[in-house]
Amino acid sequence: MPFKTKEKKKERKEYILGVVLKENNKIIGGCGINVSSLINQEGWIGYCFNKDYWKKGFATEAAKALVEFGFTKLDLHRIYATCDPKNIASSKVLEKIGMKKEGHLRENKLQKGSWRDSYLYAILEHEFKR
Repeated sequence: MPFKTKEKKKERKEYILGVVLKENNKIIGGCGINVSSLINQEGWIGYCFNKDYWKKGFATEAAKALVEFGFTKLDLHRIYATCDPKNIASSKVLEKIGMKKEGHLRENKLQKGSWRDSYLYAILEHEFKR
């Protein structure tokens, strides 16, 4: 199960990380994994990068590391992610790390005053290639 903090003995459910370039310590984005159900051993990942660093493999590297962490350290069974159907690059990232498209969620996000759809992707522990 997820790590427990010493102070509260409470299981940690959220891990938010900054992504930093090694060569200059510049923050180029962020990513995270959240345990959405301890009972079902399920979590979700997300990432966001500065546009100057798109299409350079950083999102794929971060997403893969999050999935590996979720399966090996958090003992998750299933990890999912959503993305805007218009965001083809993000769909490709999720497919590259082994996620399968499970569905099309209609008008599930209110963004800037309008509803938008999402694609749902997921990967199971036994599908993850270590």
